Amino acid sequence: MNSIKRYLQFVKPYKWQITVTIVIGFIKFGIPLILPLLLKYLIDDVIHSSDSLQDKTKHLFTAMGIALFIFAVLRPPIEYYRQYYAQRIANTVLYDLRKHIFSHLQKLSLRYYSNTKTGEVISRVINDVEQTKDFVITGLMNVWLDTATILIAIAVMFSMSAKLTFVALLVLPVYAVAVKYFFTRLRQLTRARSQALASMQGYLHERIQGIQVTRSFALEKYEEEQFAGKNGEFLNKALNHTNWTAKTFSSVNTLTDLGPLVVIGFTAYLVLHGQLTLGTMVAFVGYMDSLYNPLRRLVNSSTTLTQSFASMDRVFDLLDESYEIVDRPNAVVRKDLYGKISFQDVSFRYNKKDADVLKHVSLHIEPGEKVALVGLSGGGKSSLVGLIPRFYDVTEGKITIDDVDVRDYQIRNLRSHIGIVLQDNILFSDTIMSNILYGRPDASEEEVIEAAKAAHAHDFIVGLPDGYDTVVGERGVKLSGGQRQRIAIARVFLKNPSLLILDEATSALDLENEKYIQEALQTLASDRTTLIIAHRLSTITHVDKIVYVQDGEIKEMGTHGELMEKQGYYYDLYHIQNLEYVKQ
Repeated sequence: MNSIKRYLQFVKPYKWQITVTIVIGFIKFGIPLILPLLLKYLIDDVIHSSDSLQDKTKHLFTAMGIALFIFAVLRPPIEYYRQYYAQRIANTVLYDLRKHIFSHLQKLSLRYYSNTKTGEVISRVINDVEQTKDFVITGLMNVWLDTATILIAIAVMFSMSAKLTFVALLVLPVYAVAVKYFFTRLRQLTRARSQALASMQGYLHERIQGIQVTRSFALEKYEEEQFAGKNGEFLNKALNHTNWTAKTFSSVNTLTDLGPLVVIGFTAYLVLHGQLTLGTMVAFVGYMDSLYNPLRRLVNSSTTLTQSFASMDRVFDLLDESYEIVDRPNAVVRKDLYGKISFQDVSFRYNKKDADVLKHVSLHIEPGEKVALVGLSGGGKSSLVGLIPRFYDVTEGKITIDDVDVRDYQIRNLRSHIGIVLQDNILFSDTIMSNILYGRPDASEEEVIEAAKAAHAHDFIVGLPDGYDTVVGERGVKLSGGQRQRIAIARVFLKNPSLLILDEATSALDLENEKYIQEALQTLASDRTTLIIAHRLSTITHVDKIVYVQDGEIKEMGTHGELMEKQGYYYDLYHIQNLEYVKQ
């Protein structure tokens, strides 16, 4: 019930539109209730009347003319507007809900994404939100309309014969007990089915992204078997759900069929014994359809709503994920940063149960300094720089920028002053122009071109068939690694940040691309504080300070010359790389 209350908060802004739609629905569902009364009138008051044939014909045409006007002229626009407004309101609610979820996803920490499959998140935002649409159309509109139809039918039937009405309602208590029994279990099975579907989608999304790895190891058959397992798990959950749904419908529909049969037999008996007119019998049986057809629809609605409730639970489970990185009250906003960075006895672990990946790190960087972080893979270099823009928060100690704790800055303001170039930069499946504009969406086309020129990207861009309007494909797959990297650098040039982080930005490039990109990065890094995570030590010999990080600790610190004289960790690694280079 808590999920329903929370969902209604998204529905609340449209309560008047829903009310109007329900009123239109009452008219739409009320019109068919005229037919049994029309039949009763024609049989008892026209066909079996003592009037002349001419009068009977006149009454017949009058009644049919009115009926045709109602059904052919009035009903079509009522039907149209009822369907249109119901769908429009439902889709607008889904728009608001997805917008809210996407905003929520933007605020979740990277820790959440590292522990959750992308496909499962997508499944909740797309599939589960879509399933909740039925709650708006069915739960807030159709259920009330069907209920109203049942009540109106009972009222009309009662006016014709109280005794017959009680006979018609004999099975309703059994029907109510059956619905409660079956649908309690159905909701559990529906949720399990949705979870299995999300798990399969998460697996599929991951494998599609890694298709190149699968083919490089020739593991297509293996992956088919693995997917068959996930698919089979979903099939089992779906069949359990289907089995119970079938039992539900067979049981409940049997009950809704018994009621009309009892009434048909009883009314026929009364007509034979002269206690009931034929017209009343026909009308009463007609109203049995108006009574039990909505009951059958309510069974269908219950199944649909069960799926909606299970999907609501999953949607709000996602929305209940807490934010780890949040703004403090009166968070600091700065127009510019000088770039003075200080790590003060910083320790950090990704999860509470994990070991520290950084241990009591202290490091001071002056404005405009170029600092390189080097060391073996897994030493903690990327974790260290990831704390500066608050991708994660420190476990112990603190980090300050311009003597202000990074946790005291407004998050968006802090990150707006930091530019990051990674080894594998993500480009979106959009145009090159749009990807560069990601650095500053309000920039002009001229500024984008200037940024591309500074990144040595302009020449290859204009050589493409569509130039800056070229669509790069998912993750920039249509471009080479060097081209993707230069567009990513152009994006940072456009942003013009106060602080720059280069995380192995050239380690995976060939020599020609590395030359272009090194030139661009040197231009980008001039006059701003820069942290460089470097794999090739030959590229960072010019920096102001080199920090050797290993096992989450700073082992050495100094200039290239100082560390070479010391002949410690850095010296050994530098000579190993030179020997490897000579061997090549």
